[in-house]
Amino acid sequence: MLVVALTLKSSSTGVVTFGTVDQFAIAGLGLVMGAGLLALGRSRVGADADGIRFRNIAIEHELPWSAVRTVAFDRKSPWASLVLRNGDEVALLAVQAVDRERAVRAVEGLRELLAAARAQEPVPPPLLYDN
Repeated sequence: MLVVALTLKSSSTGVVTFGTVDQFAIAGLGLVMGAGLLALGRSRVGADADGIRFRNIAIEHELPWSAVRTVAFDRKSPWASLVLRNGDEVALLAVQAVDRERAVRAVEGLRELLAAARAQEPVPPPLLYDN
């Protein structure tokens, strides 16, 4: 975009002549697109025995394992996701299918932490009329 912005002033289509304002607009557009690409690379996932913390593009989330039903990573999914107990599904953009074995190891590790947290939960009392 910088090359286009620098060479734009001298170009003319015969109908429209580009000026300095157009150069700044093209350079600004390049900066905005670059910032957008950099924001995609900021995705992170961290987990421990207490819960999972993740950042998708700009927003950070922290969830206890008690809020997570399962860690899903289907064959055709571009990234892993958390299926929550309330029915919502949250994408984990940092664990992508293109990472192959590394993504599989990450999902297996998350599932192990979830299983360990479930083992620590107290057993719910039986229902009054449980068949």
